[in-house]
Amino acid sequence: MRILSGVQPSGALHLGNYFGMIQRAVALQNQGESYYFIADYHALTSVNDPAALRGYIREVALAFLACGIDPEKTVFFRQSAVPEVHELAWLLSVVTPFGLLERCHSYKDKVAKGIPATHGLFAYPVLMAADILLYQSDRVPIGKDQKQHLEVARDLAQKFNDTYGEVFHIPEPDIVEDVATVPGVDGQKMSKSYGNTLELFGDAKAFSKKVMGIKTDSTPIDQPKPIEGSVIVALYKLVSSAEETAAYIANMQRGGTGYGEYKKQLLEKLELFLAPFRTRYKELSMQPRLIDEALAEGASRARKTAQRTLEQARAAVGLG
Repeated sequence: MRILSGVQPSGALHLGNYFGMIQRAVALQNQGESYYFIADYHALTSVNDPAALRGYIREVALAFLACGIDPEKTVFFRQSAVPEVHELAWLLSVVTPFGLLERCHSYKDKVAKGIPATHGLFAYPVLMAADILLYQSDRVPIGKDQKQHLEVARDLAQKFNDTYGEVFHIPEPDIVEDVATVPGVDGQKMSKSYGNTLELFGDAKAFSKKVMGIKTDSTPIDQPKPIEGSVIVALYKLVSSAEETAAYIANMQRGGTGYGEYKKQLLEKLELFLAPFRTRYKELSMQPRLIDEALAEGASRARKTAQRTLEQARAAVGLG
């Protein structure tokens, strides 16, 4: 079974990235042949600062390796190191109905948020389909917000196969329905777009300030604190045992303690949970050659697979 997933280097990685994708990717690398890539071509739809993009790419590579991705078990690479993906995207585009892309909600949502309505943004699902189909992926772990793009990839694989003959596996989505949405410091879903993130790596003082500044209600110190919808409870639960969480909640329900104390306890738990990842991150940042070698080896392995698939697709359409 071949598993594929990718992440955009469009900003500093945060807790939402870890619990939404990285943690799962680390677990899945022991369950099949895993291909994980840094989607730097995709990032160009929202990042137009070259220096910033280079920094984001580096941080994603460091973060994935620090959090447990093993390049011995996993094909870990930069998307842009495999140029075959663009030729396949063109071959797929000739069977892509215009209306299919018009119906993609991600394009509409991003334009509504102020991202320029470029061809790259509009054709994003075709490039994503090429990412998936180029490696003949069987299983694609995705969040609910990416479900439509995976459906597009499946549709395009079927349309290509119907038109030119069997070339592509039809990938299956792997959506875990009970994955908790990680809340940001303002109570909305944690996202770089909202500026409400808690970064995995970076300045410790800034991290502490953000945790202590998490939005809470105005319940008096002596009163029991509401649990439903509580950001601090949701975050505490992610990094604590069931017993610890139960005790934390019980203490809040008794009343007599202010939110400041509960935020301090949350901060301690978060720092304890992240400590091994941050230590490994610092170690790797001092050994840039290890990062370069891991990405280069991953790209070499990825291209071998990509070239085989592209040769089949080219032959199918008459270009071989």
